[in-house]
Amino acid sequence: MASPGPQTDFLEPPTGARRIRSIGPGLLAAATGVGAGDLVATMVAGASFGTVLLWAAVVGTLVKLALGEAVGRWHLGSGATMLDGWRRLGYWATGFFGVYIVVWGFVYGATAMSAVGLPLNALFGGLPVGGWAAIAGVVGLALVWVQRYHAFEKFMTVLVLIKFATVVFVAILVGPDLPALANGLVPRLPEGSTVYVLGLIGGVGGTITMAAYGYWLFAKGWKGPKWLSMMRLDNATGYIMTGIFVVSMLVVGSTILLGENLTESDSGLLTLADRLGALYGEPVRILFLVGFLSVTFTSLLGVWNGVSLLFTDWVRAIRLPHGKKAAIGPDEVDTVVPGEEPGTDTGDRGDGPGRAGAYEAARAERSLPFRGYLLWLTFPPMALLLIGRPFALTLVYGVLGSFFMPFLAVTLLLLLNTSMVAREARSRWLSNAVLGISSVLFAVLLVTDVYSRLT
Repeated sequence: MASPGPQTDFLEPPTGARRIRSIGPGLLAAATGVGAGDLVATMVAGASFGTVLLWAAVVGTLVKLALGEAVGRWHLGSGATMLDGWRRLGYWATGFFGVYIVVWGFVYGATAMSAVGLPLNALFGGLPVGGWAAIAGVVGLALVWVQRYHAFEKFMTVLVLIKFATVVFVAILVGPDLPALANGLVPRLPEGSTVYVLGLIGGVGGTITMAAYGYWLFAKGWKGPKWLSMMRLDNATGYIMTGIFVVSMLVVGSTILLGENLTESDSGLLTLADRLGALYGEPVRILFLVGFLSVTFTSLLGVWNGVSLLFTDWVRAIRLPHGKKAAIGPDEVDTVVPGEEPGTDTGDRGDGPGRAGAYEAARAERSLPFRGYLLWLTFPPMALLLIGRPFALTLVYGVLGSFFMPFLAVTLLLLLNTSMVAREARSRWLSNAVLGISSVLFAVLLVTDVYSRLT
């Protein structure tokens, strides 16, 4: 008999065409995870090897789709957040994440702002890239500070559609070689391609931002196993769009820049924009830069919102019992979502929503930790826009980042096979196989990345 799991009688999953209209959190998660660095990595891979590595981009998309589904399944199947799951594993998990999110936010804040500054400078001039970057950070801060989830989702969806349409249009415009694309689906490793293959599989589609997916599910009011089908549609839509987007960039890079020795920095996208302008005219150059801006700004906004939610929950979770003392599972009410009434008695569901220590999704975006982390993402990193990144800080940031994806995959593998998750949401052989293979893959990426940084 299936476990009853957390219930949300106040909000029923949609049916029919309403399912399509309800898609949202998956678009946010996928869009946030694809930034300028992913575009550059895909473009350089295309310029270096043509469409031969298309299979790696497809595999990378499928891996991230599976991880996103696992994150969503944990939240809906347990009624708890990702931090609650790590809390059950012990202080080593929440401690690692606490150090990582603070260091990551400081360094990534500068990276995200600089990435938005590049297309703004190319489109409008007037200010140096650093000036536009600082403006982008403050605008992102203001938008996330005042908006609530549903308005934020609508705004982000518009930007996602703009970036998707522009890059796919450019890919069609340059005329993809369809037989070569089909041939690229056959796994091959040309000489010197291993690093690019690992990057396409492991890097495209997000790192820490993947853990934010469940918080957006809760913010939308989705809670309980009955939402699993809707979540899977939502997650698949986001990552299928990401896959098409990545393939489009691979096509553009392989068609326009094949054989060129490109810089592996965000400025390489400006080289591509100039080449498109020379071949197809200034309107196409501007169109690509608008798409570039949409890519970078959606990534910035998604991080400003999603990772701030993660930090907010870390502040809550670190003060609660850890290990076996942490009461987590379908018989507990660990999260209050919009539509539930905090403080109500729910009888057979523990102490009810709003009990001490529960994560309250509707209040998170107005909380002091959320706004404090927003400020941390925006203002201290501006110093790095002026002085650059100190080597030691970059090293710590890179090494901690390399650990995160195997950490996420392994902990999901552990958590989703326990009684903390409603029976219908527990992992079966296919999910366990994918998470197991992903864990090994990310461990290989970890060793490769740490070795390259230390040698």
